[in-house]
Formats: sequence, C-alpha cells, structure tokens
Amino acid sequence: MKVCIIGTGYVGLVTGACLAENGNDVWCVDVDHSKIEGLMEGKVSIYEPGLEDMVKRNLSEGRLRFTTDLEEALRPSLFVFIAVGTPPREDGCADLTHVYEVASRVGGLMETAKIIVAKSTIPVGTTAEIRRIIGEKLAERGLRDLDFDVAFCPEFLKEGAAVEDCLRPDRIIIGTEREDTDKLLRELFAPFVMREDRFYTMSIPSAEMTKYASNAMLATRISFMNELSRLCEKVGADVGEVRIGMGTDSRIGSSFLYAGLGYGGSCFPKDVRALIRSASARGVDLAILRAVEEANRAQGRFFLEKITGHFGEDLGGRTFAIWGLSFKPHTDDMREAPSLALAEALLSRGALLRAYDPVAMEKARALLPDDGSVTFCADFYEALEGADALVLVTEWPQFRRPDWDRVKSAMKPAPAVFDGRNQLSPERVRALGFSYYGVGRR
Repeated sequence: MKVCIIGTGYVGLVTGACLAENGNDVWCVDVDHSKIEGLMEGKVSIYEPGLEDMVKRNLSEGRLRFTTDLEEALRPSLFVFIAVGTPPREDGCADLTHVYEVASRVGGLMETAKIIVAKSTIPVGTTAEIRRIIGEKLAERGLRDLDFDVAFCPEFLKEGAAVEDCLRPDRIIIGTEREDTDKLLRELFAPFVMREDRFYTMSIPSAEMTKYASNAMLATRISFMNELSRLCEKVGADVGEVRIGMGTDSRIGSSFLYAGLGYGGSCFPKDVRALIRSASARGVDLAILRAVEEANRAQGRFFLEKITGHFGEDLGGRTFAIWGLSFKPHTDDMREAPSLALAEALLSRGALLRAYDPVAMEKARALLPDDGSVTFCADFYEALEGADALVLVTEWPQFRRPDWDRVKSAMKPAPAVFDGRNQLSPERVRALGFSYYGVGRR
C-alpha cells in the first residue's frame, strides 16, 4: 500500500519507518529542509532505539522516501497520515495550527480519493474540523464530489520503546464512521497484529477521547504514588513495598506505580492540561486531573526539600553531580524533563552542577545555562569529581550498580546521595558512609 506521512517527529517517523518495514511504500513529508536532507542520508535527529537502523534499511531498499514536496508524496498515496505537533498554548489548550494548515494544504492538492488519518493527539471535534476544511478546499476547486474520508487512529508509543510499540501494539484503535475505511485501515495495520486481533473500531469522538483518557490515567497513577510516597516517609512505610502489595492485585496491576520526581516529556504534561482546559470550555470541572497536575508540580518541590533539608537553603559553594537529564531513560527528549526544574532550583541557590546523560547532553546544553555553572561531563564518574552530593534524576540502567568505592573516592568528604528514582539500595549506600535520601523509602 502507498502511504504519505506528514510530519517526521517521533510519531510520524516511527510510524512511517514501521509501515515501510512491513512492505508498504511510504513517503515522509516535512517542511524542515535540513531535517529532510539528513533523513535522506539516513541520519535520524531523535534518539530512539532501533529507529535509525530501520530508516537506513528501508531507505536502501526503496520503500521509504523523504521529501519537502507534499504534492509529490500525496499524488500516489491512498493513506495520508497527519502526524504534526500539537504543542500546548499558553492557556494549556492544544495548538492545532499545524494540523489545520496540513488539512488545508491536503484539500488544496488532492486529486484522487484519499483516506486521511489524524495521528496527532487532538481534542474531541478536531477530526470533524479537518474533514470540514478539506471539503471546503475541494469545493473551492470544483471537486466537491471527490471521495475522501477522515479517520482518527491514536498513537500509543512510549519514547524509548516506540519502535517495539509500533510493531507490536497493545491495541489499534480506529475512529471512523465508514465500514470501507475501517476495512482498509485494518488491512494496512494487519501485519502489526498477526497473532491476535487487537483492532477496536469506535466513533471518532470516542477514539479522540480515548487517547487523552489513556495518558491522563497513566499520569494519575504516577501522581497518586508520588503523593503516597510523602505519607510513606511520615509513617515509616516503604513506597516500593506498597507498590508490590498494590500491584499484585489483578484489579490494579503494577504499571506506572513507581514513585519518583514526577512525570515529564511531550505527552503527559500537555495532554493532562489540554484535557482539563477542553473540559472546562464545556462546563466540566475535571477536579481529579487538576489535583494530578498540582501533585506533579509538588513532587519536584518535595524532592528539592530533601536537598535543602540536608545542606540548607544556601547552596553556595556546593557542587552536585547530576546523573540523568532526559525525562526518562532510552530517549534524548528534554521536554518538561524534571532535571530542568531541579537544575534551575539548585542554581538559583548558588550551587554548581556537574551533569551527565548517556544521550541527552547536546539537547540539555541548549536548555541549561552557559555561564560556567553547569559542567557537562564525559561519563557519570567524571561528574562525581569534587561533588558534595550525587543526585540521580533519570533511571538509566547503567546508574543502578556503580562502583561505590570509585564513587566515594571522587566525592568530597561526608557525601550525600539523593535517589530521585529509587534505583539504589539504601542499606548498601548508607553502609558505605553516604547519607541516603530516596522517595517514600525508609
């Protein structure tokens, strides 16, 4: 099948590469000339395990193409995926400017029947507006009777595991009102669910709501555990043990029940805010989600208080080793990363930072001060040199079992460890002479 993907961010590029991997002819379109030039050479600007190899392989085999010319990609394609960004506006609502611009351009260029598939995360009612815009453009061109449909198929890709999630999804949701569209989309995505039928067809508003509801629920679980972690510390409980006790209940499950520094990234923060604002515009107060958002903000303050409680509010002359900068492991995404708010708080109190992340260093350089207060180090042991404290921010696997003798010898006397992801053994760390602080642990 022939597919046009508009937008080469995480969603568009992963979707396009995985569709090509399954034998389809895919054109990926973007307005960023430099990005497209890089992709034509097999250079992927985002870090996602397995993605660059897949892009290079399908490029060399001729199934994957990159272009800035939408008409070139649109002409042969039956399926047209809209996968452009929907960043938050200042008021928290999703900015749909790029989505509507794409709809207008598609309506102004298409000459044959198409199935347009919205893949971007969009509020309820947006797919209908895409349909209206395309229909209006076709009417202006005298093509009012040209057949087309607009469906919504939300993505459920976890950064750091996006390729695997795309190739072997938990479910594929198809929001459409037409049986022929449903049939064709099932045929397109069939290779991804060969072992089990995981298709769920529903109304377009239900599909649009499902995407937001899923992310909001996951964010709620995280914030719930983070709030619980604060109570655990007060009463002498261990949030890790509580997680096991809860998670083994089949009604609850163990996913997204880890306490830490709070959620970040490109999805949860903006989608929770967008759902709150969308509901408010319709007279519905999502009080639970407002609390989720506030709990997430509070968790960063709670963790900072552990540091200032140990060293005092004035951190002048103190040096902190920061392990991990990206919002989660296995990605270089720094969008709303907890490390940024923590770094700002430490620097504002006079601290110096020595930072290391396996893949996010370059993106972090553009976001952190370039005034000598932050030193970017070649490895995580170098970051410890002369540090008063180690702050583990992102749970990269290589941080779990460091050489503690080497850690201690690099740091100043009476070192402290602030474990923002509960990755380390409190007993072992304290036995080696460190002051240890976790999240919701004894």
